[in-house]
Amino acid sequence: MSVTAEIRDRLKAAFDPQQIEVIDESDKHIGHAGYQEGGESHFHVVLSTTAFSGMSRLARHRAVHAAIGADLIGRIHALSMDLHDGS
Repeated sequence: MSVTAEIRDRLKAAFDPQQIEVIDESDKHIGHAGYQEGGESHFHVVLSTTAFSGMSRLARHRAVHAAIGADLIGRIHALSMDLHDGS
C-alpha cells in the first residue's frame, strides 16, 4: 500500500471526514532535503470533520499526527495541513 493510501485510510478511520485530500507534493521538492526517489516524502492534507469542533489549531494538528501514527510520520519528511471544522 502506498504511503498516500495509508495516510488517507488512517485519517478516514479516525475522523469520519466530510472532506479529505492527501496530496503527494514530493515532486515539488526534488533536490531539497528529505526528497526520496519515487516520491511519497512530502504531503499536504486537507481535512474537514466535525471531530475538530471546538478544537484549537494546535489540538487539530496533534490529533492528525496521533491518527497517522508515529510509525508512518517517521517514514515521511514533511506534512502540511489545512484542517477545518466540518459542521
